[in-house]
Amino acid sequence: MIERPSPNFDDRRDAQPIDMLVLHYTGMTSAAAALERLCDPSAKVSAHYLIDEDGTVVRLVAEEARAWHAGVSCWRGHRDINSRSIGIELVNPGHEFGYRSFPEPQMASLEGLARDIVARHPIPPRNVVGHSDIAPTRKQDPGERFDWGRLARAGVGLWPFDDLGAPSGPAEVGIDVVQEWLGDFGYDVTRSGRLDDPTIAAVEAFQRHFRPALVQVQVQVQGFPDRNTVARLESLVLLARR
Repeated sequence: MIERPSPNFDDRRDAQPIDMLVLHYTGMTSAAAALERLCDPSAKVSAHYLIDEDGTVVRLVAEEARAWHAGVSCWRGHRDINSRSIGIELVNPGHEFGYRSFPEPQMASLEGLARDIVARHPIPPRNVVGHSDIAPTRKQDPGERFDWGRLARAGVGLWPFDDLGAPSGPAEVGIDVVQEWLGDFGYDVTRSGRLDDPTIAAVEAFQRHFRPALVQVQVQVQGFPDRNTVARLESLVLLARR
């Protein structure tokens, strides 16, 4: 592991427990550019770790400190995500600069690091999330090419079913129930009974995380709560309640 201390951190607030792991992609043209930004005091952004595509792990901020990676975000009703999370940046150009799959060395390093993190902190599987899960109206990372299933098989996060990418018909429950289940699982939505913009964004984030094949192959139905999406949401809510 390489040490590259970033000045962009402060103290965790209100003695909140570290109970979340948030994954990001860098969304920049190179690892060097991303590292420079994460260590630039004027940028006011950072993460605890950065993992390059060759598997190199860089520690930027000590885990006991509050890194600045989540921004305006919410999960399970909590809004100061930085104070309760560990943030990992994965080097990847992202959707703006040529989004691509995450290579084997990078994923292998992530598996090892993430397993160590969840062993050190009381992070439940449902709290292993992407930036898009906690900020669905603003972010898409780590995106539909990230292998959440692999990470869950390594013991980090939830992946209770195969990803059936084919779109299906309308859900058999109302939008208000979909909103209730999204909120129960952790997304920041209001039970309005309407397929409003925040709900569409939350469904899209859910699909990027739990139905990536649908997003990759059927982008036009992204954000629509079809039957298969809602079935997977329900199963996750039930699993998380155990």
